[in-house]
Order: sequence, then structure tokens, then C-alpha cells
Amino acid sequence: MTTHQEAIEHHPDELELGHQFEDIEQQTEAYTVGMWVFLVTEIMFFGGLFAAYIVYRALYPEIWYAAHEKLDKVLGGVNTAVLLTSSFTMALAVRSAMLNRWKAQVSYLLATMAFAITFLVIKYFEYKEKFEHHLFPGPNFNFGDPGVPNDKAQMFFNLYFAMTGLHGAHVLIGVIVMIALVIRTINMRNQRQDFIPVELAGLYWHFVDIVWIFLFPLLYLIGR
Repeated sequence: MTTHQEAIEHHPDELELGHQFEDIEQQTEAYTVGMWVFLVTEIMFFGGLFAAYIVYRALYPEIWYAAHEKLDKVLGGVNTAVLLTSSFTMALAVRSAMLNRWKAQVSYLLATMAFAITFLVIKYFEYKEKFEHHLFPGPNFNFGDPGVPNDKAQMFFNLYFAMTGLHGAHVLIGVIVMIALVIRTINMRNQRQDFIPVELAGLYWHFVDIVWIFLFPLLYLIGR
């Protein structure tokens, strides 16, 4: 596997250097640090929602368990497999970018986009089913179980839609970024391209996948 540093060392003079940087190494380090700072802010953002989930899960364990039974574990599991596979194709896209293989890079980015769109379509059908059964938070919310307080069950679905909706927005942003990368790669196919944008997009995509890896068991696989 070609490493980040090897790709830089093999083609240092072929990469475009910004006027504010002294050399390629400094430019690459700045890009990478900036991306990690962004991801840390994202972790803090999701962290608040995870903290709220933990608090309410501890306060109402039985209600949380009853509410999670309304979620479709099969669709959640399929979406988990879809995102894990997309992480693999994204990693291949990054490697292809490092090797300047633009056709392979475009192919793997398109494959990753296809998996991302599949994830969103499955999530759409999950949301649709919740709307049809009055499980979307609001005045029409009705859990349908007299043994479970409506307001407590609604809190579970408040967090469910907030966490999965925010995650879905990140998936959609990832698709938009990949579309931009595909267009950029095709337009610059006849010249050596800086692989850093693809690598940073890969970091973002792996972060999105990791968030889902936490969301799936917390929301769909709650134990008593």
C-alpha cells in the first residue's frame, strides 16, 4: 500500500504549492492539521447528543428498550454493511489518487457515492415508516402502548431523529464533496493531481462511518 509520505516523496515537484507555504510538506501538514481540528469539532458536536442519550437511557432504561423495538434492526444492519463497504472503496480511491490513477480514483469515488446514496434511500424508507406510524416527534406522536408514557417514548425518538438526521446530513455533504472531486479529477486528468483533497475527503468519510458504528448499537441493539 502506498503511504501518504511515499506519494509526496515520489512526486514532490509535480504537486501545486500554495504561495503561503514554503514547501509541499508544510502545505500537506497544514491541510491535515486543519482537517483534524474540524473533525474534533464534529466529535464535540455529536458528543453532546451522545451525552443526552446516555443520561436518558440511564433514567428510563425500560422505556428506552420498548422504544428501540420500533426500529428496524435489519435495515439498520444493512446500512451498517453499506457504510463499512463504502469506507473500503473510499480507501481505494485515496490510494488511486496517491498513485495518480485517475480512472480508478473516479471509479472508486463513484462506488462510494453509490453506497452513500443507498444508505440515504434506506434511511428514507425507515423515516417514512416512522411517519406513517405516528412515531415522529410532535403533536401527532403516538407510541401506541398504554404501558409506556408517550412523552418519555417521544424523547427517544427526538434523539433518534436528531442523531440519525444529523448523521444523514453528513452523508449527504460527503456525496456533494465526492461529486466535486470526481469533476475535478476528470477535468485535471491530463496532469499530475494533488491527492490531498481526496485524502482529506477520505478522513471525513471514515469519520462519518465511525459515527454510525456507534449509532447503530446504541439505537437499534439496546439490551435490557
